[in-house]
Amino acid sequence: MTAGALRYGVIGCGMMGQEHLRNIALLPGARVAAIVEPDADMAAIAATLAPGAVLCPDLAALLDIEGLDCLLIASPNHCHVAQLEEIARRRPLPVMVEKPLYISEAEAARVAALDLPVWVAMEYRYMPAIARFLDRIDAVTGGATMLTIREHRFPFLPKVGGWNRFNRYTGGTLVEKCCHFFDLMRLALKSDPVRIMASGGQMVNHRAERYGDAVPDIWDSAYVIVDFASGARAMLELCMYAEGSRFQEDLSACGPAGRIEARVPGPARFWPPALGPSPLAEVEESPRQPPGPQVTRLPLDPALQAAGDHNGATFHQHRAFAEALRGRGPWSVSLSDGAWAVRMGLAAQRAVETGQVAYIH
Repeated sequence: MTAGALRYGVIGCGMMGQEHLRNIALLPGARVAAIVEPDADMAAIAATLAPGAVLCPDLAALLDIEGLDCLLIASPNHCHVAQLEEIARRRPLPVMVEKPLYISEAEAARVAALDLPVWVAMEYRYMPAIARFLDRIDAVTGGATMLTIREHRFPFLPKVGGWNRFNRYTGGTLVEKCCHFFDLMRLALKSDPVRIMASGGQMVNHRAERYGDAVPDIWDSAYVIVDFASGARAMLELCMYAEGSRFQEDLSACGPAGRIEARVPGPARFWPPALGPSPLAEVEESPRQPPGPQVTRLPLDPALQAAGDHNGATFHQHRAFAEALRGRGPWSVSLSDGAWAVRMGLAAQRAVETGQVAYIH
């Protein structure tokens, strides 16, 4: 690593890439030194968010820049594996790559062959309420045997070229969106999945949209049930036409000693100003004996709220990543973690499409 500020090279500066740029700008001792963004409009915005960065025409040019310490990939999902392979071949710097790590069974072996330090950007782990939920789950539940995750949120937002409207570019909703939740399931239950049942589809969103002759096929709702090797069970409920709700994510875990819940509001920019301040995230602990639920509310720094849509998680994730790069913290989200989340998502997609239980070996 170079002396002084941690120098990032950023690949992809669309909506999520711009959130990363804003949060890196808040991180002490870090700056964006180089950017690749092929879309002219997105590149112009990125240049205002990271004014000192060199705008590169492609990944090869970025990799030729001296003094970079790490890379961030926030390109469309279907680009990730080829970009990781080029980095591994030409200049194997540490990489944070946005989820999902890959999008198809055909890419799994290519990912497994990577010789590269990869941190998969699982932002949901770093939302303060979910981080507290994960920290307290064993103490409150006595070892969770049931876990429910519900996300009721807004539809997929517009992206350049509408790439996020199609399964072939995203991996499908249960990969693109829900790999976050499958990652949380493994983390919370400390076990790997063995079988998945699911039902889902495209019920409301994007049905009237057209991109040339292409009709969006991305799903907007699903139920997924996962059995784990430990005997624990988890369920996901997803609805992407429920943005009018107070909380966007609700997590609940139960065990022999009690229950713990986490509730996370959606992006503050979508909260109607007429309703007053946006809700605070909260965690509720409910022991069985003696009964007495206790709620902890978690205020969010306004600067972090303004910097992104993930309740401060993107900043907290970059801080942990920077600490790991400096040798002062663990490498918390591994290539294996990212691969497991995609395997679960692909299995869930398969369970919906076939109407059969999907087994994971």
